[in-house]
Amino acid sequence: MNPGFWRGKRVFLTGHTGFKGSWLSLWLQSLGAHVTGFALAPPSQPSLFDVAGVAAGMESLAGDIRDAEALRGALAAARPDIVIHMAAQALVRYSYAHPVETYATNVMGLVHLFEAVRATPGVRAVVNVTSDKCYENREWPWGYRENEAMGGYDPYSNSKGCAELVTSAYRSSFFNPERYKEHGVALGSGRAGNVIGGGDWAEDRLIPDMVRAIAAGRPVRIRSPHAIRPWQHVLEPLSGYLALAERLYQDGPACAEGFNFGPQDVDAQPVQWIVERLCGSWGAGAAWELDSAPQPHEAHYLKLDCSKARSRLGWQPRWTLGQAIDRIVAWHKAHAAGQDMRGFTLAQIAAYQDALQDTLQDASQNTSQHTSQDTSHNQENNHE
Repeated sequence: MNPGFWRGKRVFLTGHTGFKGSWLSLWLQSLGAHVTGFALAPPSQPSLFDVAGVAAGMESLAGDIRDAEALRGALAAARPDIVIHMAAQALVRYSYAHPVETYATNVMGLVHLFEAVRATPGVRAVVNVTSDKCYENREWPWGYRENEAMGGYDPYSNSKGCAELVTSAYRSSFFNPERYKEHGVALGSGRAGNVIGGGDWAEDRLIPDMVRAIAAGRPVRIRSPHAIRPWQHVLEPLSGYLALAERLYQDGPACAEGFNFGPQDVDAQPVQWIVERLCGSWGAGAAWELDSAPQPHEAHYLKLDCSKARSRLGWQPRWTLGQAIDRIVAWHKAHAAGQDMRGFTLAQIAAYQDALQDTLQDASQNTSQHTSQDTSHNQENNHE
């Protein structure tokens, strides 16, 4: 990802009031992009969107992606170069209670977006954000690759598999790479693991549940302590979405595909590991207990193979899971202390971006070293 690329770019971001959308909105603002957001009201109270004053540096539009005409009008008015679609019903347990809303939002909402893109000249890159849960989960001990079958047991996971199929169909039918010169749109998708970070207050998510329990002075109740997920700080997949969007904009259809963005294998940890690590980092008597009540089905084992993103986009994780948890604790303690959370959140983004640049410099130096060694070796061979 090249930070300079984003200066002056016009970006249309759906779901900007959500947890991931708020982090991405602030990051794009810090990079100098002109951001237009389209979303429902923040999904929780409190919310990162409000606490960090996300709307202050962008055009924030209230709207529902199930409203095709409103979405089409907003996109046309924004005249974006790049579209990043993050609006979704994003909770597994909620999807059991509200399956129609889940499919209407995650499937038909996506169709509405693609139709709006088709009607809006000037869009060059579209990134559809789905989920690692789009895959047909077979409880494999190895990571799922981008060419695995789509599926999903619960309505949420299945709706994300459907969203990937819709993306594939629109790419073939309307944004075909072989006809790129005619339509000028490169379409890719990003599939991320379980994201964590400061400012998430959603219901039925592990870290928000823990933060609420700690604030209330009671143990957090854990449903599935042995379930393994690809945990990562929210900035990790966001950097992947930005890297993908940049490549789609610059190289057209060369990367118009689906990409996994997940952590290193060592950070695919069970729930219990996360809970104990966060309690240890928080201190002050933070504790947990097992919730033995019957629970709806959720996958037990899920990992991603991110080799494609590493080789094709040069993307890789920068923060370990332990570092991510420490930053979450720092964020929520700063919020409890009444600090400026817009500034604090932007500071964490800047720290991540510094780590990103260090990684790129190390990679460049390694490449130069190898090139120098190869040249030296060739010279010795020529001399012999």
